[in-house]
Amino acid sequence: MSKLSDSMRDFLNGRHYATLATFNEDGSILLTPVWYLFEGDCFFVSTSSSGRKVRNILTRPQASLIVDVRKIGFERWVSASGTADVIRGERSKEINAKIGGRYLTKDALEDPRVGPVFAAAGEVTINLAPDSWRSWEFKTLDDQYFGGILGQTPEKWFLPLD
Repeated sequence: MSKLSDSMRDFLNGRHYATLATFNEDGSILLTPVWYLFEGDCFFVSTSSSGRKVRNILTRPQASLIVDVRKIGFERWVSASGTADVIRGERSKEINAKIGGRYLTKDALEDPRVGPVFAAAGEVTINLAPDSWRSWEFKTLDDQYFGGILGQTPEKWFLPLD
């Protein structure tokens, strides 16, 4: 378990996709790609109140989230685990508006065909308060074992992803 570093915090404040993990009733794990907001060292995810993620959190509040970048030669991830809860009402609307503003253009938010649909789809917010952190960065591995040569010309060493 590592602590949240400034480098990790800066990375999490970037615009990336995340994957949220919650526990299903049968003990299996539900993995869901999500948009997120990282604020106050917590993660916020806009979602529907009727979704399985919310049902899982209401009965089994432990959750994890991973944010990763998969650019060849620059891969990096930060994961966090902790207790999640569900925020409703005006606070949820405010947070979800911030999340939408991180991922949607001004035109999308203002278009009556687009903005209201995203707002309606996320009427609650999942709040994950991490108590443990993990991270990995390709650059560290590259510097330690290869003197940084892999990241200088990644196309020489790695096949492109599909």
